[in-house]
Amino acid sequence: MADERTIHWEGKSGTKYKYWIYKIGTTFTAAPGSYVFAKETKPGTFEPIYIGETGDPSERFDNHHKMPCIRKYGATHIHVHTNAGGEAARKTEEADLVQKQNPPCND
Repeated sequence: MADERTIHWEGKSGTKYKYWIYKIGTTFTAAPGSYVFAKETKPGTFEPIYIGETGDPSERFDNHHKMPCIRKYGATHIHVHTNAGGEAARKTEEADLVQKQNPPCND
């Protein structure tokens, strides 16, 4: 995970969450957090495709249930925010972001 770029995604609450930007295909370590599959529309500008949370990103992206939709919308990157605050905190962050960003693969 040599890529050190970051982005701030804003939730409906106004909270801004800092995410690290990685290309799809990056291997992750087991650390709980939230993630955004996103499409880079121009250098440094991203459109969210799917927002989720996981207890283990090292396993979560291998066979993601929304991958057909994520591919359809042309995701190029995964943005990851580690969050050791537990599942409830991750789900709160996910819902906050989905409500504001309205990504096409979250239904």
